[in-house]
Amino acid sequence: MPKHEKNEIEFLRTWTLTPAATLGSSVRAKGILLEMRARLPVPSKKSLILEGNELILSMSANAKTEFQAASTIVSRALEDIETLPVIPREIQDILAIKTSERHRWLADGRLPSAGTRTVKLRGRAKKITFHVFDPKVVEDILDRGFVEEWRENDATAAAENRRRAAYKAKLTRLLKQRATTPPPTQAVSDKASNLSGWDEFGRDGFLR
Repeated sequence: MPKHEKNEIEFLRTWTLTPAATLGSSVRAKGILLEMRARLPVPSKKSLILEGNELILSMSANAKTEFQAASTIVSRALEDIETLPVIPREIQDILAIKTSERHRWLADGRLPSAGTRTVKLRGRAKKITFHVFDPKVVEDILDRGFVEEWRENDATAAAENRRRAAYKAKLTRLLKQRATTPPPTQAVSDKASNLSGWDEFGRDGFLR
């Protein structure tokens, strides 16, 4: 076999990502790929790709040492991949929630944080810190249908807040009106004082 044909032969290995690892999310699967690439040496990073729910590592035949090293790294990292913390964009895809819902439910404790993670994004000078989540907790929230329940509770609370705000606004208007309207007795007194002979009538005792 010609030498150039031997060099075209590739080392190939695949790993199937389980539903417990991806939680049914393609975004989570992509996150796992990025996590695996982050652990590989720079020359080997692009050799690992994601197709569907499979991680595929492939290298040319003259990269046997590099392939074996990368294969070992990925295999060991995948042993506990189901415990890999869930990052914000992943939990939003898994639970089908909005960013505003994630922030609100994180703030009030319905989405318990599993800690924070600090990373430096490509092209940015500053690092960013964000909350991560326990995959077991996320799976439990998904299985028990808490998201719809939380949304219903939020809608009820929002309606109650609007009712209270409307009542408060109405009460404020009434108080302002009372503050600018003179008392009825004072108004009658002012009108009576303008009548001819009223002072004499009161002085003679008819009002006592």
